Amino acid sequence: MERIDELNYKGLKIIQNTEGFCFGIDSVLITEFARDIKKQSKIADLGTGTGILGILLSKKVDAKKIIGIEIQADVANMAKRSIQLNSLENIFQIVNADINNAKLENNTFDAVVTNPPYKKLGTGIKNKEEKQKISRYETSASLDDWIRFSSKLLKDNGSFYIVYRTDRLTELIENMRKYKLEVKRMRFVYSNINKQSNLVLIKAVKGAGEFLKVEKPLIIYNLDGSYTEEILDIYKNK
Repeated sequence: MERIDELNYKGLKIIQNTEGFCFGIDSVLITEFARDIKKQSKIADLGTGTGILGILLSKKVDAKKIIGIEIQADVANMAKRSIQLNSLENIFQIVNADINNAKLENNTFDAVVTNPPYKKLGTGIKNKEEKQKISRYETSASLDDWIRFSSKLLKDNGSFYIVYRTDRLTELIENMRKYKLEVKRMRFVYSNINKQSNLVLIKAVKGAGEFLKVEKPLIIYNLDGSYTEEILDIYKNK
């Protein structure tokens, strides 16, 4: 069943299907982390899903152009309708394609932003719903594919932003360096102060030199289960 959700930021809305994969806090966090994208940039949103990253970034960074790539035809259609709902047709375009087959011009994007599937096939609990499986598991493209394609799209000194599982951080960095994406900023995300980090936010730059800034931890919940002040501020400014 479809519904329209308010994003509480500059009047933006999004269409979601409750039987599919709805966006989570990780999508909000990566768009907040990517606020240093320069105004009027050309941005690629890989694995756009229902378009949450592109919709938020269209206003957060005053983007010139956003191209979202989504493999699932019905989900891509939902993203297109959300774009129309927000009158973003002149800014945000959806391409229904597998990233391994998407035909975009190389070396032309200022930034790539992605919240890709976190899990390898054959690991974790299987999702019965195919849409959720595609959103969570590397069914059509591996992590290597995501990083390789991102690097191809970026201009020299273009920026790559990703939210990913902390337990796959070594693999992630190895793949980024393989394709000349050097990590510049990193921030670990924690459910609460007593938990291990489960997510990491990363900015890398194509062709950059070695220098890494590890930012202070981002903690989502207080011990009583309420949002921390920083998360509340992010949602207020979202």
